[in-house]
Amino acid sequence: MQGLEHHQRGRLTQAKALYEQVLAQVPTHFDALHLSGVIAGQSDDPEEAVSWISRALAANPDRAEAHQNLGLALKKLARPGEALESHDRAVALRPRYAEAWSSRGVALRALGRSEEAVLSFARAIEIDPDCVDAGFNQGVALMDLERSDEAVLSFDRVIRLRPGHAQAHLSRGNALRALKRWNEAVASLDRAIAISPENAQAHANRGDALRESNRPDDALASYERALQIQPDFADACFSRGLALMELDRLPEALASYERALLIKPAYAEAHSNRGVAWMALNRPTEALSSYDQALRTNPALAEARWNKSLTLLLTGDFERGWPLYEARWKSKYFSAPRRDFSQPQWSGIQDVRGKTVLLHAEQGLGDTLQFCRYAAQVAARGARVILEVQPPLLPVLNCLAGPDQIVAAGTPLPDFDFHCPLMSLPLVFGTTLESIPDPTPYVLASREAVSAWGQRLGPARSLRVGITWSGNAAYPGDRLRSMSLAEFETALPSGPLEYFVVQHPVPERDRDVLAARHDVRDFAADFAQTAALMAHLDLVVTTDTSIAHLAGALGKITWVLLPHVPDWRWLLDRDDCPWYRTVKLYRQQADRSWRPVLKRVAEDLTALAGRLQRPSP
Repeated sequence: MQGLEHHQRGRLTQAKALYEQVLAQVPTHFDALHLSGVIAGQSDDPEEAVSWISRALAANPDRAEAHQNLGLALKKLARPGEALESHDRAVALRPRYAEAWSSRGVALRALGRSEEAVLSFARAIEIDPDCVDAGFNQGVALMDLERSDEAVLSFDRVIRLRPGHAQAHLSRGNALRALKRWNEAVASLDRAIAISPENAQAHANRGDALRESNRPDDALASYERALQIQPDFADACFSRGLALMELDRLPEALASYERALLIKPAYAEAHSNRGVAWMALNRPTEALSSYDQALRTNPALAEARWNKSLTLLLTGDFERGWPLYEARWKSKYFSAPRRDFSQPQWSGIQDVRGKTVLLHAEQGLGDTLQFCRYAAQVAARGARVILEVQPPLLPVLNCLAGPDQIVAAGTPLPDFDFHCPLMSLPLVFGTTLESIPDPTPYVLASREAVSAWGQRLGPARSLRVGITWSGNAAYPGDRLRSMSLAEFETALPSGPLEYFVVQHPVPERDRDVLAARHDVRDFAADFAQTAALMAHLDLVVTTDTSIAHLAGALGKITWVLLPHVPDWRWLLDRDDCPWYRTVKLYRQQADRSWRPVLKRVAEDLTALAGRLQRPSP
């Protein structure tokens, strides 16, 4: 057929005219109908393609290639269910039709059936190992299923077949990011950019890989390049804001989120993160407004609900804050996994008299020390209480009121009827600022250990101060709360004072400074021994770490040094703490500098040491 020759040479207009001549004579001519539909699809008119190919199939329903092309046209019309039916018919008629198996996988993935899609792509590759589209799409479907290691292998196969496949290099980089193989991810994205230098998505993803590997400065350059190529790239503006937040360039981060929202006003995640930026600037009113806008745009956005809860709790609005705090379990940024027990979670409504309730730690050591106080309130409801805690805390919580049994996380659990995460208990009990349970001290050091430390230390001849200046470096906000000993020691005046290191371990960077301070003694020990040592100290000076909570729970006089916008539990604009009556708070001001804070601590220590009278040796 002459029209077919024109078609093959790309002369679509001439081919279409000849097909029309054939159809004028034979209205049911299959090839003319089918190929007219193919031309319509190639001309980006899927509605017309569906019309022509449907007429062809009415004339001859047993042609696999027509069902395949009908499915492709239906895909363009966003009708994946009907497309799948067409591809199913194509492979039924021609079981070794690799292209149809591949297209079938695309339709399955569009329907959210990625597991089946992977199998369909695998069948296409089995039939035709050189089917690049099937290999690439299989990798994408494996990413949907969070099977990133297998996705890398799929993209590797595609790249072997077609080394210049930029999208395969890009997607391989994303899979490696998911596996936290940051250097390999950057290298893969660099290759994608070398092949396609103007690919804004590749530059943005490279920025993501750099930011996720704690290189926010380098990430910024990639985001800027992405935005040079595509100025209306809202996601790149959003990610640029994340990098700027990590660099504490808060006004610039805020501007980046604003730019994302100008491009995409319904960008709920950008509204939410704009709220985080406002809160980092200590502007809770603006932060709450942004979170509300995010939730109007997407009521199901867990991150916005969780972020809003943190601001409400920080401002003391516990009534509204605790219910929203439960959104933490659905947030992708919340690292603690939700426990999947067959027993129901206790909400406070169920009668637990005579029942066993498991209370389990969910976050950090400090969180457990702060919220284990609620065990006594659960026991007061008539329940038998099992408390599961991190192993390092087991020895120090042995005397805690409330639990009938305390077990270490990771060990077998006894039988129980209900469970509750520790940090959901304030919601259960409707805790307000006025009703915070404060049984201080509620943690007690071992008498034997206290006695042993007394013999080891001997009589006190000067003010004894426990010190902690840094916490867990893996904590996302550690850079805001921790400092080096070289900086912290400016708060430690010399004179009638003895300093005792009560953090463990001492970072390697601080060991030389510690060795040079002859008035500082390093007694790093576990929590039980640290608690016993604290019994012989006059006070503890610490940054916001688990030591602050241990000292507070022991009822020890404690001075806590806080960043300008602290963790929610320390609230705003007050120097006391309703969670611990013996804690005094020293806060950074708007300049976010530790110097004035350390100066105040040094002055207060000097004054306290001057007032303290110790017997002469």
